[in-house]
Amino acid sequence: MNRFCIACLLFCFAQPVFLNADEVKEPVVEPINVKSTDWPWWRGPQRNGIANANQNPPLKWSETQNILWKSPISGRGYSSPTVVGNRVFLASADTATETQFVLGYDRTTGKQLWKTVIFKGGFSTKGNKKSTHASSTVACDGKRLFVNFINNGAAYTVALTLDGRQIWQTKITDYIIHQGYGSSPALYEKLVIVSADNKGGGAIAALRRADGMLVWKLDRPKTPNYPSPIILKVAGKEQVLMTGCDLVTGIEPLTGKTLWKTEGATTECVTSTVTNGELILTSGGYPKNHMSAVKADGSGKVVWENSTRIYVPSMLIKGDHIYSVTDNGVAICWDVKTGKEIWKGRLGGTFSSSPVLVGERIYVTNEIGETYIFKVNPKKFELLGENKLGTEVFATPTFCESRIYMRASEEVDGKRQEFLYCIGK
Repeated sequence: MNRFCIACLLFCFAQPVFLNADEVKEPVVEPINVKSTDWPWWRGPQRNGIANANQNPPLKWSETQNILWKSPISGRGYSSPTVVGNRVFLASADTATETQFVLGYDRTTGKQLWKTVIFKGGFSTKGNKKSTHASSTVACDGKRLFVNFINNGAAYTVALTLDGRQIWQTKITDYIIHQGYGSSPALYEKLVIVSADNKGGGAIAALRRADGMLVWKLDRPKTPNYPSPIILKVAGKEQVLMTGCDLVTGIEPLTGKTLWKTEGATTECVTSTVTNGELILTSGGYPKNHMSAVKADGSGKVVWENSTRIYVPSMLIKGDHIYSVTDNGVAICWDVKTGKEIWKGRLGGTFSSSPVLVGERIYVTNEIGETYIFKVNPKKFELLGENKLGTEVFATPTFCESRIYMRASEEVDGKRQEFLYCIGK
């Protein structure tokens, strides 16, 4: 074999895994205009847990009150509902058949329109008992869907058409499962940006949305870590922000250039960071409880920090205040600039899903399906409502046009069954 052939083989094996050329041809599907009232990816349109304020979702609901429709979900997953146009999209997985798949629903009726199996086989038995094989939330640009899966010891990003036909599939990195995986893709201009931190040494990568080709890739430390890459405007420029691996890092979205990085987070983080434009908030839970406010101007300055445990639920910022819920069910308000605690309010239960801000209300759901609603009030804790639905909720609910799309499980004939609920007046 000549040197040219050997070089070609080495190049091929170094590249991400793609479908063949015929499979990459994208079918013609009518695109959807993504509106500001839609919820096209993890943490909503602004990537910060803040829903469109011009809506009035219910304060009260139950199995028999304010349920517009209810549709069964195959398998199990913590992928939050993605809502664009008249469609709702979810990722899920079935351990009995070892399949990972994406589901599409009609937003008006709740009817399941399609199911596309991405992987069959290749499941790992490792991971936290709370983890699933489908915890990444689908991202939608109005033309394609993007989602991440771990399968057969590697992290993959997959693109589908709006009617569920697979366009491409790219391997990002090998992946050693520790607790699990839940990083969701972020869309920026013509790119989809993904992350897969793990003990084997992970990566943050940007792929072309049209064909999955790798544009840039950054190697990461050999530590387990779980946040999604979040793109926010801070210190005057849009940055990919990543916490964990004992670092806080700002990255240029189009090029992958590291703008700055500093110590200022613990090893393992889960939450998606938020910002007031000057500071970014980090929080983690292993090997220590840790919360901090870091300047994102390249100075690396940690302005304040404390030892509050906000490990899984992400935080919210409105004005000069942070609103959060700890893993063990305490709502807290801080001054974002100083870190001074303003108030605390006991909710109850264990929380894995993140709070969502809708106008002047914050909605947050615990692991047994109890949703608490409290007011955005920097002076005092003010509980507005409390509701129960299902027996288990880990996915963060989605809020669109005064309706709530919630993924919850119930016991049906002695077996766990997930449902997608549409809650509205």
